[in-house]
This record gives sequence, C-alpha cells and structure tokens, in this order.
Amino acid sequence: MRRFLPGSLRGQLLLLILLTLALAQALVVWLFADEREMALRTALGQEAASRAANVARLITEAPENLHGSILRAADSPLVRFSLDASPTVDHPNHGADLLAEQIAAQIRMDPVPDVRLELHQADTAPPPMRGMTGQMAQMHRSMQPVPISSVEMKISIAMATGDWLNVVTRFHRPPYQLAWTAIATFAISAVLIGATVWIALGRLTGPLRDLARAAEEFGRGADAQAVAPSGPNELRSLTSAFNQMQERIRRFVDDRTRLLAALSHDLRSPLTALRVRAEMVDEDETRERMIATTQEMQEMVESTLAFARGVSNTEPVETVELSEVVADLIADINAPAGTVTFQPSAAIARVRLRPTSMRRALRNLIENAVRYGGDAGIRIWREEDLVRVVIDDRGPGIPEEELEHVFDPFVRLERSRSRETGGTGLGLSIARTIVQSHGGDISLENREGGGLRATVTLPIA
Repeated sequence: MRRFLPGSLRGQLLLLILLTLALAQALVVWLFADEREMALRTALGQEAASRAANVARLITEAPENLHGSILRAADSPLVRFSLDASPTVDHPNHGADLLAEQIAAQIRMDPVPDVRLELHQADTAPPPMRGMTGQMAQMHRSMQPVPISSVEMKISIAMATGDWLNVVTRFHRPPYQLAWTAIATFAISAVLIGATVWIALGRLTGPLRDLARAAEEFGRGADAQAVAPSGPNELRSLTSAFNQMQERIRRFVDDRTRLLAALSHDLRSPLTALRVRAEMVDEDETRERMIATTQEMQEMVESTLAFARGVSNTEPVETVELSEVVADLIADINAPAGTVTFQPSAAIARVRLRPTSMRRALRNLIENAVRYGGDAGIRIWREEDLVRVVIDDRGPGIPEEELEHVFDPFVRLERSRSRETGGTGLGLSIARTIVQSHGGDISLENREGGGLRATVTLPIA
C-alpha cells in the first residue's frame, strides 16, 4: 500500500480527508437509495392492497357467474387472484396488521371481513399467469424490464359466501438511479475542500521541510544558518528550540576542540625540554627508554591535535566526486606497487564534504589496511542516495567483541605499545568522527576467509 500513498505529509493528509469525504458521501447515497426503495415498496403494497379490496367488493356485488371473468381481468404478471375454499394465509398477520385493517376498511362490508396478510421471501420466478394465450403471456413478460423482487405478499379475504379471495403479488425491485446531483455536490465539495486543505497544510509542511533541511546540513557538518520561525505557534516554538540546540551543540564542539588544541599545544614545550634533558643522561639504557617514552608522548600529542582538527568545522564544505578524491589520496600515499588496488564507482557519486578532513579519515583507514594486512582493496559504488567506500585487507581481522570498541579514543588491540606496530589508538576515532560529521558512518566486519572490511557510508549531495 505504501507504493500508492503520497510520500509527503501534505499529500497523505489531503488523501485521508478526501477519502473520508468520499466514504461519507457514499454512505449518504446508500441510505438515500435504501429509503427510496422502502418508499416505493410501501407504495406498491398500498396499491396492491387497494386493488385487492376493489376486487373483493366487485365479487361481493356481482353475480356468481361473473366471478371468473372478474378474476381473470384482475390478474396480471405481478398480481394473481383466485377464489378458493380455504385461505392461502392460514395464520395471523405478521407485522402487517395496519395494512390488513386498511384493506378491510376499503371493502366496506358489514360485518368487517377477516383479512389476513403475509410478507415473506420468495424465489425470483414470476407467478403463473392463468387464462392468457401464449401471445398475451409473451407480451406480459416483455413488460417486465427489471428482475422481480424476492419479496412476495399474500392476502386472504373472507367473502360473505364462505369462500376466500386469495391474492398473491410480487414487487419490482426499484432500479438504482445514479444521483448526478450527489456526484456534482461531491465533486465541488472535494475541489473546494482539497484546495483549502492543500493551502492550509502548506503552512505546516513548508516550515517542516526547512527544519529538516537545516538538520540535515547541520548533521553533515555544514555551516547551517538559523531557521526563520514561521507557521503556527507550535512550529515556531519547535524552530526556536532547534536553533537554540544547534547553537549550543556548535558552542560545545568548538569549546572542546579549542580545549584539546590548547592542551596539546601547551604540552609540546615541556615535552621538547624533557627530550633535551633525556639526551643528556649518561646511562645508555636509561637514556633510550626516556627518549622512547618522550617520543611516544609527543606522538600522542600530535594525534590529539589531529583529532581536534578532525572535529573542527572551520574547513568549508565542497561538492566533489568521491572517486577522484580517493584516487588522488592513493597516489599520495606512495605505498609499494601492487599494495593498494582501487575500483572506482561506475555511477557518478558526488558528495558534499570537507576535502582535507575526509582525506585524513580515508588515509587512516587505508594505512591501517596496509599496515595490518599488507594489501588493501578499495571499491566505491552508489546505492540510491548513498555512496559506499569499502576497504578490504588480508590481515588477521579483529575479534567480534572488539569491532565497536576499537573506535574509542586511545584503544589499541596491539598490546606491545610499539610505535611501529600499534600507533596511538586515535586513528579510527578520528576517522569515524570526521565521517559522522559529514552525516555518514564507518562500520567494521571480518571477511569470510580472513581479513577485515571497513565500510564508509556517505550521503549523496
């Protein structure tokens, strides 16, 4: 069903209102048709009752030798009269007492005759036509343009002679007539209501679209401006709250970035002095350990500065072809020949990003793949409004329980703390922080047959 529904809130609400209007109109038409059918059946019943009363009076006043002619003249395809010794209705009236009383009053006999009446379901076959030639019967059948109703009425009237006048009649089901006035009323109402609702909903959906666009830009790290409040009071309050939240988040990130940068910068001077003093130590083993420790601290400070630069949003956002960015990055890495293979995207994959920051994130992932796996295979492809960069290596992989933990700052799976084999533990943290600031994400998974796969997902511009 979702394929047939409008995608926008505006369209769905308008469709819901029009469907409700159509359902209400159909219900009114159905009730009107049912009421019309009941009225027509009541009129036909009254006519049949009056006709039965008139025939009963004629038989009472006419000589006995004319009774057969009167009955044959009164017969029709829908009403059949007969004079019998017993009544066809051999029980009291069932909910038709008023109609039976009306028949008795129209006969005007003294004493009031016994009139019995019955309504019940019957088959669709018409009652037999007695005393008619084949041509006359065919003519009567051609006069039945619509099917006969399944409602049959039987009347039994006690005559003064002791016989019973039995009447069997069928009702035509009134043909359904399309009420063009109802259709015209519905069409006019639907157009007027649809236009009014469409314009009114525009005051709701317009500000919501602006808010969603601003949230998307802010999530991608773009320098999103404050959204101008518009629409109803609730939407204005929501927009103001979003603007305040955006400003608070930006201020928090800026403060944290400045703090990290200042702390890392201020640590450089004492570390440099410590390095100089370590060089003056006479004992070789102690001097080498102090220099190694100082070097490790220096590299951690540099990594922290890189992390601070990664979360900074000062770099302008550009629309670039991601395959070109990755190809240029691979050329700059200067890895040994055959170490890195690249399969660019066949479709155009243009993204909005901060090029320098994104190159830093992809560089960390590619260098990790080369360091731990020896070889790295890079593929790019596009899926609807997303582009994926997949980096595969042939290394030992990562334990399943550590796949998310390795993104935490200063986490290293290599326990030797060697600078040649382990790094500082900030590479993946920096990469994920940068990618998430662009509205994307990084995931890790172990490949079948060995190796690790890093997948970078970014939204299409």
